[in-house]
Amino acid sequence: MVRKICLYTTLIFGAFLRLIAQQNPVFAEYNYNPFIINSAYAGLQSEAEANLSSIGLLGSFDGAPQTSSFTLNAPLYNEKMALGGGIIHDKIGVTTVANVFAAYSYKIFFEENRRPNWQIYDRNVISFGITAGVISYQEDLLSLNIEGDQNFAENINIMIPSLGVGFLFNHGPFAVGLSVPNILGDALASDKVLNITTPVYGYMGYKFYLNRFKEMIFKPNFLTKFENGIFQADLNMGISYLNKIDLGCGYRTNASFNFFGGFYFWENFRFVYHYNSATRNAPINNTHGIILSYRFGNGFNLN
Repeated sequence: MVRKICLYTTLIFGAFLRLIAQQNPVFAEYNYNPFIINSAYAGLQSEAEANLSSIGLLGSFDGAPQTSSFTLNAPLYNEKMALGGGIIHDKIGVTTVANVFAAYSYKIFFEENRRPNWQIYDRNVISFGITAGVISYQEDLLSLNIEGDQNFAENINIMIPSLGVGFLFNHGPFAVGLSVPNILGDALASDKVLNITTPVYGYMGYKFYLNRFKEMIFKPNFLTKFENGIFQADLNMGISYLNKIDLGCGYRTNASFNFFGGFYFWENFRFVYHYNSATRNAPINNTHGIILSYRFGNGFNLN
């Protein structure tokens, strides 16, 4: 019995850590779906795009962290404006956190560069985005069957609003972005048991050819995150061959190494598998994940 209580207590503590780390994407996830952390990416492509992802498919223990998300974004008729939305669902132990949001972006485009139609370069643009949504926080404490402790006497079920902003500047192969997915944090929460912090993301990426035939593109990038006084950085690199096959890896400071491989099929679909290998000091074990994307219209062949 004592062993079970210790295990459940550990899971609950891990759940609070997971809540603090809400929207903490792995390398492949934000590289293939940056909209998930920056609303300014909504409608960046000329076609609508849907992304479905799942992390932690093969949990190493019962109650291990699992994250699923679905996003959809599309440009409006003049492409200067765009709408999007999504849901992010986190679960660890007895704790479940769901974030449902809608997004709007406005863009100022520059001249287009002439290039082969198989290249998937984002267009030259300055984009501003905003998100609004609701975060649902649930904790099934009664299922732990811990008696005589008021902290476990009832379940927790709280909903609070969220508000985020994003900025993107893209010129040719260079891109830089800044976003705050949830400015409010837990400021409007009625129950002070919550500890939702406010992460600030910075992103910089570049793309260039690896051979004179311009068939292979090397894509190094750098993501920073500042949250609750802690600075974290992701150093990443990927290679794309004719936008048919992708390979890459990344390193998150004091946390993990990331590896991924992906391929495109039927013109409109893209599948990516990624593996996160935790370092010795990381609180979360190794995880597997997948991303399935669908781009409407001409798909991934044309911008």
